[in-house]
Amino acid sequence: FEELSLKYNVKIVTENLDVRDEESVKNLLNKVNDAFGKIDILINNAGLALGLEKFQDGKTEDWDTMIDTNIKGLLYMTRYSFELLNNAKSPLIINIGSLAGVAAYPLGAVYCATKAAVKFISDGLRQDTVNTNIRVSNIQPGMVETNFSVVRFHGNKDKSDNVYKGIKPLTPEDIADVVYYTAS
Repeated sequence: FEELSLKYNVKIVTENLDVRDEESVKNLLNKVNDAFGKIDILINNAGLALGLEKFQDGKTEDWDTMIDTNIKGLLYMTRYSFELLNNAKSPLIINIGSLAGVAAYPLGAVYCATKAAVKFISDGLRQDTVNTNIRVSNIQPGMVETNFSVVRFHGNKDKSDNVYKGIKPLTPEDIADVVYYTAS
């Protein structure tokens, strides 16, 4: 971060944050307010899938984690960023959804539902902010090779290594390019 700060003459504040914890989100945004007084771009990128089994065999604790992270985390971050976004000249919210939020796939009902929620929250938010300067985008990538599968399979590297076997998935850099394009 020091290199970025020097190269672009910007101030960077980092914080470990669990977006599922509403009070932690509020505390972080208070720090951001103290440091900057505004947010130009909010990128809601927290998201995960846990498990890959039929709905009736799903683990409810996995469901809770997905719902709390993918939906409630996005809600908390967005809701408590509003005042700071309104202080910016041309604020932007970018929500990272998934193609899984457009079309469900087998063994992923709850994850797909959480990503559908991201789509509909984005659509509704866009309508709710039509009379403001806040712009809202929802990027919905498909297969992207990250640690996503390792998390989904609770650390089972053998299972995760087979997810993209024989397929050339997108890379995190591909998605970063889309985010950059959207922001610019």
